[in-house]
Amino acid sequence: MEGLLEPLSEADATIQSMEDASPAKWHAAHTNWFWETFLLRDHVQGYRLHDEKWPFLFNSYYEAEGERILRRNRGLITRPTVAEVLDWRAYVDDAMQPLFADERCTDLIELGIAHEQQHIELLLTDIKHAFSKNPLGPAIWDKVPPTRPQQREGWIEHPGGVARIGHQSDGFAFDNEGPAHRVLLEPFALSRRLVTNGEWDQFIADGGYADHRLWLSDAWAWLDRCNITKPLYWREGEHFTHSGWQERDPDAPVAHISYYEADAFASWAGCRLPTEFEWEAIARGQDAPDTEHRFDSSAGNQLDSAAAPLPVGTQELFGDVWQFTRSGYLPYPRFQPAEGAVGEYNGKFMAGQWVLKGASCATVRGHSRASYRNFFYPQQRWQFTGLRLAKDI
Repeated sequence: MEGLLEPLSEADATIQSMEDASPAKWHAAHTNWFWETFLLRDHVQGYRLHDEKWPFLFNSYYEAEGERILRRNRGLITRPTVAEVLDWRAYVDDAMQPLFADERCTDLIELGIAHEQQHIELLLTDIKHAFSKNPLGPAIWDKVPPTRPQQREGWIEHPGGVARIGHQSDGFAFDNEGPAHRVLLEPFALSRRLVTNGEWDQFIADGGYADHRLWLSDAWAWLDRCNITKPLYWREGEHFTHSGWQERDPDAPVAHISYYEADAFASWAGCRLPTEFEWEAIARGQDAPDTEHRFDSSAGNQLDSAAAPLPVGTQELFGDVWQFTRSGYLPYPRFQPAEGAVGEYNGKFMAGQWVLKGASCATVRGHSRASYRNFFYPQQRWQFTGLRLAKDI
């Protein structure tokens, strides 16, 4: 997190460009608040909060933790400064050391690490949105020439049948990834590669954004209301990146599209979006149950350092962009949220959103797995979101 803040000015780290996004400084402080609130305050006898006024500023949505600043006003938090937030993070890091040896805290520490990894990705996408609003088109990091292996063509076929879905190991998982359960799949196929910028250009040239037959009713109204004619961050031949405005690679995966756009493109292509269960069955190698093949959830183009993330296209199922599914974000059978305030982490958002799978170029490497369920509202597209086609067979 500290490495991501390093190239930012105080103003860069404080700006909030829209309500869906948060300031970079806020992400660094909120993740620290999580450690202080759920671990140090509750598990270290005699621990004193670094500043008793700061929980009001940096609590996100935990009702059980009391009142907090409105989300849309996070950009007004000009104080504490970035330096003061970093001092607080160092204070909390030191205080946390004894808890790493306390087995009673293991589950909460794992959740805290995963929570911080999520906010690293959110910081990257939020600061990109903020910089895109600057007429100068500034760069945060130098452009690194992408390397891309040849993408595989064709389809991965699945014979259908009963598939076991959800978290199935002793490793960490969020509560929304379970319980594991069975689903019945009909025969289908999943594309071996992601939809590219070049294919999206063809969709636009063919009048895709003007053909009402391709769009859901809510989506068609959204297009008209928001004047949507192309993916976010696109202009003629270019797209905005963490390295400023750059020439758009036609062979790289398309990114920053909404569920509405992904669904319309799939209809235009004569295909559909996969369900989250179909995607997970392929990720687990359940298309070939007689083999040991599994896709490596740590492979592909994911985040390794504080550098400009960019979708480039690989042979992997994971990485580059989060992939929309046609599955609504709902609880699995027998789902129960965790007890206490941390039970608010995922369960209360299970309405009106769509599940995405697969990790992106801004996802911390290792923070992905077949059962992982990302979720966004259908109109949101500031994250690295794209699509992989599916079809019935």
